Parts: sequence; structure tokens; C-alpha cells
Amino acid sequence: MRTVELLLDEAAELAVREAWRRLADAGLPSQARHRSPTNSPHLTLAACPELTAPIRWGLAEAAAALPLPVRFTGVVRFERPTSVLAWALDLDSALAGLHRRVWEAVASDSPPGSLNPFHEPGRWIPHVTLGRTRRAGAFVDRRISELLSTPPPSVRLIALRSYDTETGAVEVLEPRL
Repeated sequence: MRTVELLLDEAAELAVREAWRRLADAGLPSQARHRSPTNSPHLTLAACPELTAPIRWGLAEAAAALPLPVRFTGVVRFERPTSVLAWALDLDSALAGLHRRVWEAVASDSPPGSLNPFHEPGRWIPHVTLGRTRRAGAFVDRRISELLSTPPPSVRLIALRSYDTETGAVEVLEPRL
């Protein structure tokens, strides 16, 4: 599977990594525990079986919209099939438009039923994961707001990348200008 992700500017990346550290120091699930050199704060837009030439073409067009300013809106929790703690992002018209272009690109040349329905426009909730675990309710009844600092109010999404879940390779997807 190949993910399509947006990377954060340096200040936002540092703030996310600090949140990861605080969670880990408190003994909670944290992305800081993933020691892979490819593990970096990101916003996942979609995932598809492979990046074919038509998909790459569409992604290059979408990447031309970067950098894109966005806002963190606070902490969000998900329980599906894993427990996830994240900082949510405001889904303004610019981010929604970029997401739709990425979705349309991956959907254009992927087998039916191969895309994650949680990434579909209208269902997708933009967020940057702070911690995740298979333990249900891992972040419930925790004093997360006391543990984490407030996310930076403004962030820039600066690059589009893909992660290959089979090989572990990361590829920056360059814009077509």
C-alpha cells in the first residue's frame, strides 16, 4: 500500500514531536516510540495499492497548491479499530480542495474497493496523530489537556510524500508547475 501524506513546516513538526515526547514520558502510547527514520509528523490524505502514472500525474498537480496554511483546532480521539489521539486540523475550503484532488487522483486508477473509506471526501477528518494503540480506550479518562501544550495555531503544509508500507521507502512527490 502507498500512502499520500502532507508534511508540516519545521515549527509545527517540532511541536508535534514535543507532544509525542510528553505522551511517551507519561507512559501513554506515542508516535515517539516508532524509531523508524521515516516516522515524521504528517497528515494522511489517502492510501492506494500503487502509484501508477495517472495517479502520479494527478498528485503532481495537487502538490502545486503547496505550501498551504492551515490551523490546528485541538485534540481529537478516535476509536476505530485502534485508539488514536491526534491534533485536528480545520477543514477549510483550501484543505478540502487539496484533499479532493488527491482523492480523485488515487481513485482514478485504483481497483474498486481498494481505497480506505475513512479517506473519502465527506468522511475524512484531517488530523496529525500523536499516539495510537490497539488497546481500546487508551486515551479515555486521561488528563491529556494537562499533559499536552496547546498546538500551534497556524501551520503550513509544505510537501506531499508517499510511504510504501511494504518496503518502508519514502518518496517526495514533486509538484508539476
